[in-house]
Amino acid sequence: MPCPLRIVVIGFGPVGARLCEDLLPAVRDGAVALTVIGAESHAPYNRVLIAELAAARADRDGIVLHDPAESVTAGARVVLGVRVTRIDRAGRHVELDTGEKLAYDRLVLATGARANVPTLAGLERPRYDEAALIRAGSGVVGADPELPAGVTVLRDLADADRVRAAVEARERIIVLGAGVLGLEFALLAADAGADVSVLHHGPTPMPRNLDRGAGTVLARVLRARAITVYAHSRAEAIAFHTDEQGSRTFDAVVTADGNYVRGDLLVLSCGVGARTELATLSGLRAGAGIVVDENLRSWTDEDVYAIGDCAHVVPRTSENEELPRLPGAPSGLIGPGWRQADWLAARLAAQATGSAHLEPAPGERDAVVMLKGEDVDVVAVGDVDIDIWDAPSGDPASHRHVAQWADPQHGRYVKMVTRGGVLDAFACVGMPRTAAELTQLYDRRGELPSDRSLLLRLDGAQDAASGADAFAPAATVCSCNGVSVQRITESIAAGNDTVSCLGRDTRAGTGCGGCKPRLTELLERFAVATA
Repeated sequence: MPCPLRIVVIGFGPVGARLCEDLLPAVRDGAVALTVIGAESHAPYNRVLIAELAAARADRDGIVLHDPAESVTAGARVVLGVRVTRIDRAGRHVELDTGEKLAYDRLVLATGARANVPTLAGLERPRYDEAALIRAGSGVVGADPELPAGVTVLRDLADADRVRAAVEARERIIVLGAGVLGLEFALLAADAGADVSVLHHGPTPMPRNLDRGAGTVLARVLRARAITVYAHSRAEAIAFHTDEQGSRTFDAVVTADGNYVRGDLLVLSCGVGARTELATLSGLRAGAGIVVDENLRSWTDEDVYAIGDCAHVVPRTSENEELPRLPGAPSGLIGPGWRQADWLAARLAAQATGSAHLEPAPGERDAVVMLKGEDVDVVAVGDVDIDIWDAPSGDPASHRHVAQWADPQHGRYVKMVTRGGVLDAFACVGMPRTAAELTQLYDRRGELPSDRSLLLRLDGAQDAASGADAFAPAATVCSCNGVSVQRITESIAAGNDTVSCLGRDTRAGTGCGGCKPRLTELLERFAVATA
């Protein structure tokens, strides 16, 4: 009997856990000897829902994605609370901070990303270039920077516990950054009774996803929810106060225009950066992440793969190899990471059994981004930063056309960008049914109706009579996991009568959580239909 393929996975977050789960059939069959190493001592959990945990809208059990005992029972080895400090590519083994060495035939890096620490006076921003890593030594690999008292990120369970205490005490919380995750937390914390401010340097929130119109409407919605928004405020420094024991604690953010924004807790929400230090120190090429080709294989070493937030997918061409700075970046979203894990598991299992695996790796369009908040509906995808009055230029077939509608007083806005009649990008605020229909059209590359105003009726009094059907059997409910209405209906018919049960059976709702309202509506529709 041939020896099993030794696969070592570094990282037991959402994407690493998904890969592990998908490889278990090959482990049970004896084709794969799997070892998974996680730096945290907990079972893998959904980091996208950390904000809900911090605002007491979820509990720890509700965000767990995989039970490590299931992997151990199947025959995998799961090592938790341990960091990998070195990859020896010549010897094909990894070294742990316990001193143990683990040999591999295939190595998968699923190390994820860490929260960015901005450049501010009063904050020490760590560097992860090769020279800095060599000076710092192995202790910095996989570790997070230590932040001053009263300053935190919101990335793991310890962060959530720290922030939750401030929310429950109704303290003054400042969120630095106006991206989707920071705003989701701000909304949740404000609803829980905390005094919340959002400080960002741009004119409108979510600048990577929304145009000026959508961002302006969203800012009004945030203020209506009692969130103080400081736009055009570039943070320059952090001020501290010192207690009687001589301990320094956060006191305020100092901005470039001299503003002094006081608070009890500062939550840094300034994006994330791939954890690439292991790859860098082992000589693997890294850019915005660990550089891999379309098959998720390292440019540098054919036995090494990377998936998820740490993977920078770039076609390996002679032109790209000469570039000092490679195009693109990791998506930063859980859905694409899961699809990479599913595909790579099938490829590795095929390698282990000697069978063919010819399907290409999943290509990704721009992912749909949703801001989840009670009575706050924001959905966007693609580049919507185009003026409605821009004159056509160049090839008519490639020209983008814009349809736009706004009702700022009532917090509603939609902008649709098409190319050849097909939806290329959109931004939608305060119009959930329109957003659902546009998401479907984007996913299936469908043409918009020639009269774009028909889509506006979905959120009006006539929505029930609309020809659009967001609950058609083939319609996608969960974009993160690619789950259809039909699959959900079958699961409900089999006795899964709660959102949690549906998640365990189909994985729907276990990603970003944006589909949970639709899952609830499907449950209600099924109950009415069978009553």
